[in-house]
Amino acid sequence: MSAAAFETRDLRVALAGREVLHGIALDLPAGRWTAVAGPNGAGKTTLLKALACLLPASGELRLLGRASASWSARERARALAWLGQAESGAEDLLAHDVVRLGRLPHQGWLGGGDADDEQAVREAMEETQSWSWRDRPLGSLSGGERQRVLLARALAVRAPVLLMDEPLSHLDPPHQADWLAIVRRHVARGGTAVSVLHEIGLALQADDLLLLRQGRVAHHGPCSDPCTHRAVEAVFDQRLRVHAVAGRWVALPREEGDA
Repeated sequence: MSAAAFETRDLRVALAGREVLHGIALDLPAGRWTAVAGPNGAGKTTLLKALACLLPASGELRLLGRASASWSARERARALAWLGQAESGAEDLLAHDVVRLGRLPHQGWLGGGDADDEQAVREAMEETQSWSWRDRPLGSLSGGERQRVLLARALAVRAPVLLMDEPLSHLDPPHQADWLAIVRRHVARGGTAVSVLHEIGLALQADDLLLLRQGRVAHHGPCSDPCTHRAVEAVFDQRLRVHAVAGRWVALPREEGDA
């Protein structure tokens, strides 16, 4: 069994005076890709932000075997790369400069990059196929192009842990496949990925699936496990059916007469 990338015990988050996460207990293994799914309002984004320490939370949270409170902000920024949902801002920055922001945790207080930083930026942009528009402002890019630049920024950190909230937003099917390959390469190198996904078929391509419902864990298990497939169907009120198609698990809408 892999060591835990994240461990939580009785993790709770309240927003606007209302508890959104209710005593979450999890062990998310390192060196694997965990997809997080569930109905709208289940608490998926809130959980991801709590793991990244972007929201105040109560309970116990450990990152890579250490209590979250023991990490400095700089240490955490080197260990954990974040790609948020529908991120805004930096419209006037060139795409290249946006990706360079991912290197800030590795630079001195006075800033300024070196050859290693530039190599990390270029490799990340080439991996996301965004290098060709490096000199264009972020605000001039299409939604899909923008998402690939923001993914490159996260990759440029070269952090062992990638947290991604709806990373497939605006990506067409070929670039969704590219994203899938990027995540698998990251994990093959020993990294950890945790991603919130609405696309259940793609979520089922992960190593493990974490299902949330109403701020609680409904199921956590390997994507290949039939128990996980039945849990997917249950959490979506039997409106989906998980099938094997061409060697992959897919979730299809339930049709009238399905058993």
